[in-house]
Amino acid sequence: MSTDHVEISGKDHSDANSTLVFRSGRWIDGWNPEDEKQWETRGKKIASRNLKFSIYAEFLGFVVWQLWSIVVVSLGKYGFDFSTSQQFWLISMPSLVGATLRFPYTFMVSKIGGRNWTMVSASLLLIPTIAMSFAIAHHPVGGVGGTTYPIMLLVAALGGFGGGNFASSMANITFFYPQRTKGWALGLNAAGGNIGAAVSQFMVPILVTLTAGLTLRPDVPNLPIAGWFWIPFIILAIAGAAFGMNNLSSAKADFGGYAAALKDPHLWLMSLLYIGTFGSFIGLAGAFPKLIADQFPDYSLLHLGAVGVGLAFLGPLVGSLARPYGGKLADKLGGGYVTAAAFIMMTLATGAVIGTLKAGLSFWVFLVCFLVLFVFTGVGNGAMYRMIPTVFAFRAGSADAQRISAGISTERKTSASLGIISAFGAYGGFLVPQAFSLSKVHFGDYAVGLWWFVIAYVVCLALTVVFYVVPFARKGQRV
Repeated sequence: MSTDHVEISGKDHSDANSTLVFRSGRWIDGWNPEDEKQWETRGKKIASRNLKFSIYAEFLGFVVWQLWSIVVVSLGKYGFDFSTSQQFWLISMPSLVGATLRFPYTFMVSKIGGRNWTMVSASLLLIPTIAMSFAIAHHPVGGVGGTTYPIMLLVAALGGFGGGNFASSMANITFFYPQRTKGWALGLNAAGGNIGAAVSQFMVPILVTLTAGLTLRPDVPNLPIAGWFWIPFIILAIAGAAFGMNNLSSAKADFGGYAAALKDPHLWLMSLLYIGTFGSFIGLAGAFPKLIADQFPDYSLLHLGAVGVGLAFLGPLVGSLARPYGGKLADKLGGGYVTAAAFIMMTLATGAVIGTLKAGLSFWVFLVCFLVLFVFTGVGNGAMYRMIPTVFAFRAGSADAQRISAGISTERKTSASLGIISAFGAYGGFLVPQAFSLSKVHFGDYAVGLWWFVIAYVVCLALTVVFYVVPFARKGQRV
């Protein structure tokens, strides 16, 4: 491939390490964020631009991924008579598929380039949004006809395209930033995506009530708009990636690196912990609208004039906003310490939620306790994404793993690991709603399911302390 032009970062043109080569197809050769001259003169600006477009595309991925969590709550008003178990399957199916897609998505950055794959993955979001709109529009009339449950479940599964984006986005952005700032950059990238869950849950109730009078059936909510509304924004994401992002030739991850990562016991341990943090976030985000609808139906949708506003969006909102600060705290204090603190607070907050349900306290007490839980899932998410590259850098021999990378081979292994760990963590989006479903169907309430989460958080806390706080502290290291 021919070289379009060459630009030298820094005043000393003899410094080959600071040379960036720009090729056609928006490829960049010679990228090295650990080179301070290159980073300060050109690298930081390029990385920032790619991060912004990555956040926007990932944001829409989360929007699409979480559409069913809020749509399901209104299906009954639209004529669909699905059981509690069936509704939770519709909520959890996008997470099951999305988590599984994260494995191949992780490879795609190294295969075709981060910018190129962002264009493809954003384009795939058009499939679930259009399919959802058509499936919901074919609703039962008088309880007869309409899209069957198996077809509806298949359409919900297509929402998993939105969940896969996270793995490729994070795997891509990790190559753009130096080790010392990865926590903030990855936390910001993740938070920008995560907040899509909140925006989805906030916008859909407003859209369906505001546009109800524009349909042939003004007596029912305009649920198909939940899909149609996002199509123009998805098209903008495709264009943004095409004209605003870059591919890095150094962003390579060989299959041998993935195999080595899979053999590393810390990959599996951190995957388990990430189910506890991110899995809790995405699973609780999906289940929260239904929990409110079942436990406090009067607060499921608050009417402000002709507009209906739900409050479930507050959970993923505060969790998303907390995520980059978890990364920033981990940059200063160490990811192991912050992750351990997050699990402590998640345990206490879940216990408080159980107490509010058992004592029959007000919705507002329940909401505050749940929001605290969401905040610390976000803190834990950000801290873990700081901890992961530090652990691998330390194991590769870095003298100061908190600030200094162990070389490009470790960077590639870390990129692969981030994608794999994020994939396992996303299965929490399936497990958490299914746990609530089992609790409700077999025990009659949600308290038993919440107790299961308390036990899980205590186990995660113990593992974090035993493997990432105590042993590293003894070596004078913080991860």
